[in-house]
Amino acid sequence: MAASAATLALAAPASAAEVSWGLTQQVEPGGRVDAETHAALGGCSPKTAVTSKGFAAPLVFTEGGNWGRAGGHTTAITTPGKYTAQFTCSDGRVATGSFTILGTPPPSSSAHPKPPTTKPKPPATSKTPKPAKPQVAVKPAGAPQTGDGSAS
Repeated sequence: MAASAATLALAAPASAAEVSWGLTQQVEPGGRVDAETHAALGGCSPKTAVTSKGFAAPLVFTEGGNWGRAGGHTTAITTPGKYTAQFTCSDGRVATGSFTILGTPPPSSSAHPKPPTTKPKPPATSKTPKPAKPQVAVKPAGAPQTGDGSAS
């Protein structure tokens, strides 16, 4: 609990209408978000859970303690960004805070396109290939000329 308490920011209320409470300021995607308030120290007794579009589920206050402490935990969604969270106190005041989900969401299987399985065809050209020329341009007529045989 000491590590998560270090990530909370407690603010003193600027006016009687504001609520002092702590909320994790930065969290990794899918990480744990902590919240707490102390009724005796400018906070309040929560009437509702803390809700946010950045939470996978509402943060329910399940822990108590000295100075009218109420605390709880939930899980952040995986989409990075800045989110607002709020809850209603038993006296009707609304506590609002913000937190940031850091990093990049984990890759999904459809996020990376598969490489092509076939080789692309070469581009078509308007010219058609010429037929190969025959090796001999003129065909001889008659019997082959081998000589008279005197040279042997």
